[in-house]
Amino acid sequence: MKQAIIRTKGLSKEYVMGAEIIYALRGIDVEIERNEYVALMGPSGSGKSTFMNLIGCLDTPTAGEYWLNGTAVARLNDDQLAAIRNREIGFVFQTFNLLPRATALHNVELPLIYGGTGARERRERAEHVLERVGLADRMTHRPSELSGGQKQRVAVARALVNDPAILLADEPTGNLDSRTGAEIMALFDELHDSGQTILLVTHEHDVALHANRRITLLDGLIESDETQAAQVAV
Repeated sequence: MKQAIIRTKGLSKEYVMGAEIIYALRGIDVEIERNEYVALMGPSGSGKSTFMNLIGCLDTPTAGEYWLNGTAVARLNDDQLAAIRNREIGFVFQTFNLLPRATALHNVELPLIYGGTGARERRERAEHVLERVGLADRMTHRPSELSGGQKQRVAVARALVNDPAILLADEPTGNLDSRTGAEIMALFDELHDSGQTILLVTHEHDVALHANRRITLLDGLIESDETQAAQVAV
């Protein structure tokens, strides 16, 4: 039997706001297999961000279980969470989250620095992933010297440098014009074709069409979970 990269059972999250309890997630059961390309959709307040924070080991559930690549995440302490987050998950954010004074190469090296990788290996791996995302000629440029699309490619390279089990992308085209957004989605398609597992949060149906599976949340529950034929623009 194939082992799921992500498996949740009864995953729930509650927030106490004064006398009120907000039920952000109400018991999510989901499995995502290796090399799946999943789009996570839903209106504001549906639980998407909460679900991504739990999957990304940025928060802990109120109840339920979560296994990431076979590890029971809900039972880990903060240091263990940080370690598995750095090792198993690559993050791509709408706002890029690059260090403004650092070069593209140094930005990509950061997860390796946190993981204790030696300087020579760090540089080799960072150079390799920057080449992979088409930025071999921009390694020494700082974010202010890069276009929006190039900044997002640096962010993708940084997410890939640890060879993560899953790539989590939160509205990765949200700050890009339509042409640049299409280029970034083409890059995600290439990564998926090469074997990368991807979970993508988006409000945009055109972006979601790149995925092979679409999960829609509503009021903290899974409203639908459907496979679909990916529609890639040419």
